Amino acid sequence: MTVAAHFQFKNNTLHAEDVSLAALAEEHGTPLYVYSRQALHDAWDAYRVASEGRNVLVCYGMKANSNLAVLNEFKQLGSGFDIVSGGELARVLAIGGDPGKIVFSGVGKQVWEMRAALEAGVKCFNVESEAELLRLAQVAQEMGKVAPVSLRVNPDVDAKTHPYISTGLKENKFGIAIESAMAVYQRAAALPSLQVVGVDCHIGSQITEVSPYLDALDKLVALIQALASQGIHLKHLDLGGGIGIRYTDETPLSPTDLLDNVFRVLEQQGLAHLQIVLEPGRSLVGNAGALLTRVEFLKHSEAKNFAIVDAAMNDLLRPTLYDAWHSVEAVAPRQSEGSTPRYDIVGPICESGDWLARDRPMELQQGDLLAIMSAGAYAFTMASQYNTRPRAAEVMVDGAKAHVVRPRETLGSLFSTETVLD
Repeated sequence: MTVAAHFQFKNNTLHAEDVSLAALAEEHGTPLYVYSRQALHDAWDAYRVASEGRNVLVCYGMKANSNLAVLNEFKQLGSGFDIVSGGELARVLAIGGDPGKIVFSGVGKQVWEMRAALEAGVKCFNVESEAELLRLAQVAQEMGKVAPVSLRVNPDVDAKTHPYISTGLKENKFGIAIESAMAVYQRAAALPSLQVVGVDCHIGSQITEVSPYLDALDKLVALIQALASQGIHLKHLDLGGGIGIRYTDETPLSPTDLLDNVFRVLEQQGLAHLQIVLEPGRSLVGNAGALLTRVEFLKHSEAKNFAIVDAAMNDLLRPTLYDAWHSVEAVAPRQSEGSTPRYDIVGPICESGDWLARDRPMELQQGDLLAIMSAGAYAFTMASQYNTRPRAAEVMVDGAKAHVVRPRETLGSLFSTETVLD
């Protein structure tokens, strides 16, 4: 049984902290996202402890979960933010986040997004191509500003994760090949509307070993030293995010293990003066959330048993997109009677790819409530309205209290801005 620390069974009913998930589903309906506030704090604490006495800035990778309530928790804890769009910038500003602790990543920044970030005064633009560098220089010049930049370099390191979330190989769209970085840095340093401040690297997601980070770090150290020999001195080294979480039987890498190894290398190389920037997303929120869904029908056939639930791929895309594995728990487990049947947990969307879990041994009856675990990251943020399905409500639990942090969408809201021709 795989249940995150802040989701535990009490009196044979799964709870988030001290709140019954069955009670939440009864009050708010399903599908329903439920987050644990304490889980967010405890995940952050692992980074706080690892950073003590060190020059480290943790910038939450908010693409994992951008609900304002989640962002506000991390802001209050002292986090910066890693953004990838002008919309994410607007969210950080909406909760009063410090622009000076924002790093702006992403391969396709538009002019309006660059302008908004320059106006806000972000800490750094993580530039991912020479074309982007030149556009940013032009925009900054037109605004009479100097844009702080780092180059996201691609070290061609295999993070040993799913191909869709591996970002540090030569064939990936992200970053500038490390072999080309020197020339691009020299061009950036020569542009008066740019200020070179750092180097950035992000090799992938759901990484559970320190070795890929150290492989990338070796290449980054060589680049930093070569830049210094040319008179280009950096202020920070951004190692990105990517630390994995436990979905099933993984043994995740801890922030302390990562930073201990990173600072050991930097001290050996005379680079301990650099600020380290980290961009964790999944490891801060992944195990802080669950998706509640109710069994609508059970369908038995010679080849398969299906539990058809009211959540679908529009609510949780990861299984369809990445073949991702999520633990599925009955909120009120039934006693097994003989051999336990195995079910594919599927949704009502008209796609064969609409599945949430496969071949799970479960004692189920129609109407049972299920919790899809580890659904705090890349879950609601990837949700859509496919099949004209309202997106689920989001609730945050704080001890014995539950707060709706996003109400369920109404059917009318889905097409309220659409028009028809006369």
